[in-house]
Amino acid sequence: MQTFLRCSDLAVVAVLLASVGTAVRAQEHGASASHEIVNASALKWTPIIAGWEIAVVSGNPDKEGEPFTIRFRGKDGAKVPPHWHPTDENVTVLEGAFLLGVGEKYEAAQLKTMAVGSFVTMPKEMRHFARAKGDTVVQAHGTGPFKVNWVNPEEVVPPSPPSK
Repeated sequence: MQTFLRCSDLAVVAVLLASVGTAVRAQEHGASASHEIVNASALKWTPIIAGWEIAVVSGNPDKEGEPFTIRFRGKDGAKVPPHWHPTDENVTVLEGAFLLGVGEKYEAAQLKTMAVGSFVTMPKEMRHFARAKGDTVVQAHGTGPFKVNWVNPEEVVPPSPPSK
């Protein structure tokens, strides 16, 4: 009987320690005590390159070690020149079609179509490029910092200035 009590006491202690450790990690990462619903209509879109905008859905993509979710919205035909990221990029297509290719040079023949619901993990440092087919929205998530390193910066077309 004493052995049983000792084992059950150890199990309770282990569960309590695991719960406290999880709570501490959640606080360190800024996790809230409740869930948060983000409506698409509430997103704040910012132009990043010609034909493409970005919106932060959750987290801080600039912060080291912090989970984040962002969305990219592209106009039909808008290109993303070859680039790479220092961390893995996980992408899901929400609207339209996202054409994705791998390599250091933009080659339309290399583009593969990702339809709505398609998912890809782009490993860190893999050179890739893309194009929107139809008005397109993709969602990316990962662990910060999220950075874009252009293979050939001269190929990047800045966004048009806002209309007045």
